[in-house]
Amino acid sequence: MALLIEPNVGKRLRQLRERRRLSLRDLAEKCGLSFNAISRIERGENSPTVSTLHSLATALNVPITDFFEDSHEEATVLIRKDRRLRSDVNGVSMESLGVGLRGQQLEPFLVTVEAGAGNADDPISHGGEEFVHCLEGTISYQVNHEIYHLEAGDSLLFEAAQPHCFQNPGQCAARLLIVFQAVDGKLQAGHHHLHM
Repeated sequence: MALLIEPNVGKRLRQLRERRRLSLRDLAEKCGLSFNAISRIERGENSPTVSTLHSLATALNVPITDFFEDSHEEATVLIRKDRRLRSDVNGVSMESLGVGLRGQQLEPFLVTVEAGAGNADDPISHGGEEFVHCLEGTISYQVNHEIYHLEAGDSLLFEAAQPHCFQNPGQCAARLLIVFQAVDGKLQAGHHHLHM
């Protein structure tokens, strides 16, 4: 049976924080979020973005999937399109397409890059592999100083330790399916892309 993700992230966050004997203020200092923001998440008054969850997971030294685990170990996860975790940064929108498996190795995102947006001035690198499939529009990916122009239907697969960046050179938004591979059981690649 599939697990429908409607997680009580706040409850899990509190459990993980208390297990590490951290106060709200301690966690706020470690992850760079405000005391009030973390408190609202724990009380269920605010839904965290993907970027926020990555910051919290890094501060707590846990994989992001720990926020979605409960006493049931599920092998299948269903995420409804209106329940996706989403972050918007500088004209780039990232929607998580799947999180919640125990021992999860893949981190899939639907990414929308507005015309002219991207991180071409600030290449990044991270562990694992990265898969990019252009669904709509055009996108230019630079991987280790080589530029690849992708149009709808084109794909790119590369070792993500190479410096890479992207830019939408077109006149309309580009939509991409991007899948990151977890490294050492930690889903962190999306976090790097969210802090462009």
